[in-house]
Amino acid sequence: MEKIRIITDSASDITDENEKDLDIRVLPFQIALGDSSYTSRLDFDNDGFYELMAQYDEIPKTSQITPFEFQELYLKEAEAGYTDIILVLINSHGSSTFGNSVMAKEAFFDEHPEYEGKLHIYNIDGKGYSAIYGVPVVDGARMIKEGKSAKEVDAYIRNAIDNRRIYFGMYTLKYAGKSGRIPSAAAFVGDRLNLKPIMKICDNEITTGAKVRGEGKLIPKIVDMSIADMKPGTPYEVIYGNDLNAKEEIEALMKERVGYGPAGYYQIGAAIAANAGPRTVGLSFYIKGSDK
Repeated sequence: MEKIRIITDSASDITDENEKDLDIRVLPFQIALGDSSYTSRLDFDNDGFYELMAQYDEIPKTSQITPFEFQELYLKEAEAGYTDIILVLINSHGSSTFGNSVMAKEAFFDEHPEYEGKLHIYNIDGKGYSAIYGVPVVDGARMIKEGKSAKEVDAYIRNAIDNRRIYFGMYTLKYAGKSGRIPSAAAFVGDRLNLKPIMKICDNEITTGAKVRGEGKLIPKIVDMSIADMKPGTPYEVIYGNDLNAKEEIEALMKERVGYGPAGYYQIGAAIAANAGPRTVGLSFYIKGSDK
């Protein structure tokens, strides 16, 4: 009989409640800020991280999860009696973490041949951040509770990730400029002109979907773009940071436009906040043409 463990990382932004209630293992990232090092979700919650960011002018640096850490993890889960491990990890184009998990899988079976055929490891590229793969992780964990097989859960999560998208807006370009996501000069000019970019996340890419001038136009534009791409009648999620007014505004506008509220809320952690700043807002959803 299968004993399945589903594992993700803290950039999935799943809630503490889902982590505990659905028995999801969440791997934290190490965060360097100033002369100090912190562990996400352990040393601070998201609001605590935003406060730390406000105390420093520099950009936090996030460390990848190493192959050695993954090898230790595989052994620990195998010794606990798990027959199947499903890992769903941060965008492989933005972090080496996913690649390290694959490298560690090969090394693990070289060092522990006794687990060949007894332990099955599924490595899934999240192809984005936050609810792009956080939602499929939560759904997959629920499937495990319902008795679905590891292969069924693996197939579902891969398909779901391929059919998901996020649009999110940044209220300032300060952090994107300092992190190198955009040239610092362009960030400075953009802020001076009060330009607010709307970023599109899907398929291992982050691109600029649109730009608006002025804060008041940001949320309506995100909603317009999301509804244009979203499969009608399917669930959507609100992505937010430290601006609860923006969270409430985008939720209210979506309810007005589509007739129902969000299926969940994903507050951004260090992975997005370090590059976009804590004041962001957006939506995640299934695209038109998906089989959701």
